[in-house]
Amino acid sequence: MQAMDNFVLENEAAIRLGFFLGIFLLMALWEIVAPRRELTRSKGERWLNNIGLVVLNTLVLRFLFPAAAVGVALYASEQQWGLLNQLGWPEGLQILVAIILLDGAIYLQHVMFHAVPVFWRLHRVHHADLDFDVTTGARFHPIEIVLSMLVKFAVIILLGPPLVAVVIFEVILNMLSMFNHANARLPLPLDRVLRWLIVTPDMHRVHHSHLQHETNSNFGFNLSIWDRLFGTYRDQPQDGHTNMVIGIDTWRDAAHCVHLPGLLLMPFRGKVTDYAINRRDWNTDSEG
Repeated sequence: MQAMDNFVLENEAAIRLGFFLGIFLLMALWEIVAPRRELTRSKGERWLNNIGLVVLNTLVLRFLFPAAAVGVALYASEQQWGLLNQLGWPEGLQILVAIILLDGAIYLQHVMFHAVPVFWRLHRVHHADLDFDVTTGARFHPIEIVLSMLVKFAVIILLGPPLVAVVIFEVILNMLSMFNHANARLPLPLDRVLRWLIVTPDMHRVHHSHLQHETNSNFGFNLSIWDRLFGTYRDQPQDGHTNMVIGIDTWRDAAHCVHLPGLLLMPFRGKVTDYAINRRDWNTDSEG
């Protein structure tokens, strides 16, 4: 296993970049061949700014955390920190349990970023995208990205996952985030089957509705079990996937919602008076 760990440490960035580019290209082609909805804004303009934000976030993370989550996992392993380092389970079981629990932590973090107003100020950059496609899946404010990484570090220290599990989880997280944000048509029978295990584009699109009770549902990125388990699952948008409005009602202009300078300044503008989960209207929580 030491050889595998060394390989992961030496090639972590290349592994993640390779999977990111490959899945991004596949999702982009799928959106062209079988789009789910007509886009309301210029695709070129949105993509230029969304991808610009991704590049900026990558540079920020590499500058602040050169070793990334894998480095923290290595240190936790050397110090024998974390639950899994104490249990002595077989490596395969540790990897499986670690991936599931890391995904659960990401779900809870996502709920937190909707529930706490100061975090919502950051997270609304993701939700203010006026369309929903593969680039939305990586559109986050740099401060949210940094906070998310710190949360991930804390979970890794507490859990003590194998290095391989951390890399596999990071790859899965990036891949499925692009998959479930894709503006792509999935056959409905296949969608029905897949969403019992993973989050599909139709399932996650509900989360990007402008309606509060829909925005505050379907928080999962990878496994769909968390929404079902914690009562945040919603089957379909009430206005249908074709007619639903994507984004936030109070943020509709391109200067703030499309262009990169506006995205970077968004958390510092206005008051947060919308979409906090503690104001969710539970009477509209039907699945219909």
